Amino acid sequence: MHWKVQRNARPKYSCVQCQKIVQAPAPSRPIERGIAGPGLLAHVLVSKYCDHIPLYRQSQIYARDGVELDRATLAEWVGAATSLMRPLIEALGEYVFSGEKLHADDTPVPVLAPGTGKTKIGRLWTYVRDDRPSGSTDPPAVFLRYSPDRKGEHPRAHLESFRGILQADGYAGFNGLYERPVQPLIEAACWAHVRRKFYDIFAATASPSAAEALQRIGALYEIEAQIRGRDRAERQRMRQEHSLPLLVELHRWLLATVRKLSRKSELAGAIHYALGRWQALIRFCEDGRIEIDNNAAERALRAVALGRKNYLFAGADCGGERAAALYGLIGSAKLNELDPEAYLRYVLERIADHPIHRIQELLPWHVAALKAPQRLAA
Repeated sequence: MHWKVQRNARPKYSCVQCQKIVQAPAPSRPIERGIAGPGLLAHVLVSKYCDHIPLYRQSQIYARDGVELDRATLAEWVGAATSLMRPLIEALGEYVFSGEKLHADDTPVPVLAPGTGKTKIGRLWTYVRDDRPSGSTDPPAVFLRYSPDRKGEHPRAHLESFRGILQADGYAGFNGLYERPVQPLIEAACWAHVRRKFYDIFAATASPSAAEALQRIGALYEIEAQIRGRDRAERQRMRQEHSLPLLVELHRWLLATVRKLSRKSELAGAIHYALGRWQALIRFCEDGRIEIDNNAAERALRAVALGRKNYLFAGADCGGERAAALYGLIGSAKLNELDPEAYLRYVLERIADHPIHRIQELLPWHVAALKAPQRLAA
């Protein structure tokens, strides 16, 4: 990293005959009348939302280089840059929700409650479109939304226009989407959540029954490893031939095992969790597009979890909305194997003058096709 001050000389010329003064127009800037160039803005955004460095720490780092940038100034730049990229972020959301299948999940994020000196718990909702495991060539993307609470009305509003398969955990707020009167979504559950319950029991008690459940579930994952990346028809055929018999045996074993347990035991709770979602859990055998688990959504939220340990809370609801927007844009760049900072620098250099009706050209996969970040890095 290095600092550079760019000075633009714009001399004025006067014409004696026509009595006019002529001057070259000022170069476009990402933030009107702002001193930050695209490279600095991209670095600030990626440092916070990809490398998890809070703005006050960035301010201290820059001060060591002799550059005084107040945290409030950096916060204003984050807000202005996010507003500038809002059309691009909306285009990203339209692409994600136009897919046939989504992975969905949410995570808490502390938000400062004005006037109380305390924090409240907001939520970041992630929606991932990634069909590469089923042989699709559609670009992967992730889109996040913020809400001040975890009411089910929020995912229902987010997914109002979506039609298709929703793969998620057992959160009750999604249930209305599977039961809505007009074009209900198809529910697909997550075997990773089931496995995690048995793993926690085994780690705490070394239960033989929990160990056997883990072994049976592991056999399903071994089949998935072999068919990852194949087309949906081949995946469905292989699952019907190999996975479905294992699931039938697993279901019998769960029913037989739970009869021997106290209803209040943790192992019985884990088994009831699986049995209560059985139809959604085995749906991946009926459709080659569906994954065995919802790990794509959990991976998309990993950056939020890491950042939460560093900057502790968002300053306000608007800070949560900015975080959602930038986590989605940076996450989509990473899914498309782009350097996030180079990608954002590319976008910020162009978006202020880019035609709004061609905003899709700045989405990560189109930029990747142009290999623009590699040129910028060079």
